[in-house]
Parts: sequence; structure tokens; C-alpha cells
Amino acid sequence: MQLDVVDNKNTKVGSVDLRDDVFGGRVNADLIWESVVRANAAERRGTHQTKNRANVSGSGKKPWRQKGTGRARVGSIRNPLWRHGGTVFGPQPRSYDFRLPKKVERGALRAALAQKLKDGAVVGVDELTASAIKTKDAVEMLKRLGVEGKAVLVDVALDEKLQRSMRNLAGVSYVPSRSLTARLVMDASRVVATRVALEKLQEALAS
Repeated sequence: MQLDVVDNKNTKVGSVDLRDDVFGGRVNADLIWESVVRANAAERRGTHQTKNRANVSGSGKKPWRQKGTGRARVGSIRNPLWRHGGTVFGPQPRSYDFRLPKKVERGALRAALAQKLKDGAVVGVDELTASAIKTKDAVEMLKRLGVEGKAVLVDVALDEKLQRSMRNLAGVSYVPSRSLTARLVMDASRVVATRVALEKLQEALAS
């Protein structure tokens, strides 16, 4: 499989060979789903909290004596059985993050890139650089490459000027190849990757 490589003006300057055994196989949607769920869970804030009997307001004094009143025994008005009492086993602050095996993450990214290649949504470029820190120039470059809407740009090492030019563009991510995930790929309508980044990704995903 060959992917055309263009420059910033969308002029073909070469091509890159992509291995069929890496990006040409069956797309495993289950792996993509697992990776996306993990990424979404990792971003949950988990700051929810309910008040237990130690946190609700109220006295800790025993409302009435234990015996002799004919009423049910009770030790505190903050008892969870009472109105305005504490909540039993309510949600508490926690992290929803969990880990997946490295092979699952690699398989998910491989499947996501394979799907985008089948859809013709991967753009290979010679380099991703900017001569000045200008958002307008970055937008024009994306238009020349035929990129509209959500997109993810991938390079081995990020160009600082381009990174600062891209940070105000909604829906556009500029990430190093080592940080690329299946969720970033599937959430984008276009994947723009440099020749070197594609070769690095192919090398990493082949193992």
C-alpha cells in the first residue's frame, strides 16, 4: 500500500510505503471501543461526593435515653434512617482511570488508522512547520490540504510555532506520534501525518 506525500501547498512530492500486514487487515472495532472507553474514563473528573453521617449538619447528642421512653432506640439525628440524615454508600471522589494491556492499545490504534486509510481520510505530508506564529496561516495551510472540521496532525517532534498557531483552532489537535491514540484518530475527520511520523507509527504498531 502506498500513500501519496504532499507539501504544505498540496503538491505531490513523493510517497510512503505502508505495510498491508499492519494497516491492511480486518478492522477490529472491539479494540477501538475499549481504547475509546478507557480514554473517556481517564478524563472524568470524579469530584462527585455525597454527605455521610459524619458530614451532615446536626448534633451528635443522643436524642433521648436508650430505654424507658417506649420509642425506638436511636443514637444520633444524623442517622441515615432519618430525614436529613447521612447518605449510605453514596458516590465519593474517585478516579475512573484504568489501564489496558499495551497490545490492546496498539491494536486499537492500528485498527483506527487502518479504518481511516480505507476511508481515504489520511493525508501524508512532507513536513509540518510554520514560519510564523499566525493562526490565519495555519488555517490556510489546512484548507490547502483539504482539511475541514475536526482533524489531528501528527509529527515525531512538534514545531513550536505551528503548535502555538494551532492552539486556538477548535477541533484541531497537534500531537507527537508517541501520544497518538485511537480516540484522537476516530474523533477526527482527517488525519494529517508527516512521512517520518507514519514510518515511526508503522514500526511501533508492527510489533
